Amino acid sequence: MRRTILIVEDEDILREIMKDYLLNEGYKVLEATDGQEALSTFEEHEVHLIILDIMLPELDGWTVCRRIRKTSNVPIIMLTARVDEDDTLLGFELGADDYVTKPYSPAILLARAKRLIESRHSSKVNISIEDTLTSSSIHVHYPSRTVTVDEKDISLTHTEFEILTYLMQNQGIIISREQLITKIWGYEFAGDDRTVNSHIRNLRYKLGSRATCIVTVVRAGYKFEDQI
Repeated sequence: MRRTILIVEDEDILREIMKDYLLNEGYKVLEATDGQEALSTFEEHEVHLIILDIMLPELDGWTVCRRIRKTSNVPIIMLTARVDEDDTLLGFELGADDYVTKPYSPAILLARAKRLIESRHSSKVNISIEDTLTSSSIHVHYPSRTVTVDEKDISLTHTEFEILTYLMQNQGIIISREQLITKIWGYEFAGDDRTVNSHIRNLRYKLGSRATCIVTVVRAGYKFEDQI
């Protein structure tokens, strides 16, 4: 099945370069040049990943990301010309899975897009019998990428889902921030510890009463502990 990527970029040259790289890799590509067009295109098509610039006409990338996250956990890579770490953290807090700073290598962007799509649509990623994980009334079904907490469905972004799964697979074991970055992002990450902290904070919020299953170990990392 051909996966569809939506490119939201108002700079024609950059958008065309990205489009050519993705088409050459066999992806189907949709395009939008402003935030409003991005939302309309997303609603009208099945999209497997969004490459989203922050500085856009009509609606900025923050607003587009926020609105999409109300109804979908589709992977989102944000593009930014800003170097302020707080801007990057805001993107993660709104639900972005990754970010790329301009100027960037199209090959690097392609690699990150492929990683997100392939990990999301792989049928098995080191999950045990029946591809499920259950602990403390948290139930994860990897093939359908669904999570229930106290028998209620919750919606996680791609990155939040991967973090929860990794911690649950290693229940009781301290996982450092560096280990999480290597496992989840799969490349040398330019951000700092606050990036991981932001995703953990979002994940705990969505876990509600089960948030305390994710324990912070000072100066060491995080671990998942079963709640009786």
